Amino acid sequence: MIRWAEAPALSESDHPPQKIIVIPDGATFQQAAVLLAGEQLIRSRSAFMLLGKAQEADRKIHPGEYEFNAAMTPAEILGKLLAGRVVLHSITIPEGYTITQIADVLDERRITNRAEFIRLASDKSFVKTLGISADTAEGYLYPDTYRFARATAAKDVIKAMVEQLGRVMTPEWQARANDIHLTVQEVLTLASVIEKETSVGDERPHISAVFHNRLKKHIPLQSDPTVIYGLPNFDGNLRKKDLSHPSPYNTYRWAGLPPGPIANPGAQSIRAALYPVPSANLYFVSKNDGTHQFSATLIEHNKAVEKYQKRPFRRGNHSQTFMTPAGKQHDHKEGVS
Repeated sequence: MIRWAEAPALSESDHPPQKIIVIPDGATFQQAAVLLAGEQLIRSRSAFMLLGKAQEADRKIHPGEYEFNAAMTPAEILGKLLAGRVVLHSITIPEGYTITQIADVLDERRITNRAEFIRLASDKSFVKTLGISADTAEGYLYPDTYRFARATAAKDVIKAMVEQLGRVMTPEWQARANDIHLTVQEVLTLASVIEKETSVGDERPHISAVFHNRLKKHIPLQSDPTVIYGLPNFDGNLRKKDLSHPSPYNTYRWAGLPPGPIANPGAQSIRAALYPVPSANLYFVSKNDGTHQFSATLIEHNKAVEKYQKRPFRRGNHSQTFMTPAGKQHDHKEGVS
């Protein structure tokens, strides 16, 4: 009888399917045994209870999502429960996503609660415990592919993403930031603007050079993505009146960097912020093919605007528009980009 109870419900030759079992938070060992027996993963609930009692498992099993099959022995199943070897889901956070966009992805995949993630990522006191001297974690949530269990606490997800940024920001990069007289916060802020301005990797050091040159000359950055970030409600169309919005993120109104990152940049944009190409360029304009034309003088820039923006739209009898990174339109024609 003991040998029968300790044996798997099915043999490997039966090719039993994998089954996902969710052990709720606060569930007792007895409730877990009922779930396993109901899915026919164990032969005897009573025998499994005795096995658990022998290992004092009643308060030691971990809640979460587990993957079992009926060819596993009760001891193997119990071992996974005691070790908390839950199912991990691979999830990719794209570069340039904001806190809210990241929260949407995590909530959609049922990794963590959206509202709690946004609350904690915007909680200055919590952010400070992560070693961040900023009001929010915007810019510090490194975009990468992670493996999380479902129903992971928001604080643990945020901590993992911040720690990953810490690995990316090597001592060499931190020393470089010091050499160019920028704090880590300022580097991430500039990198986030670069990230939102272009998806073309080779262009990022050139866009970085334009912004570095403007900062040195105390010329406003005039970056559309910063304006958009500061708008309380953005419907996809950036209008001329928006360029006068009093947000501190409006780089048309205020010179210098915005007060903090406007997104969470990837390694390429961080590197570009730290290592701009040697250049005298102060302007860039979209060429309507995903790339930009760079210019050192206003005369050159105006010619580029005429060539790539005004002339094609006049010829095609279209209104002049720019495209945001998300594919949405801007209906004005001022500024750097």
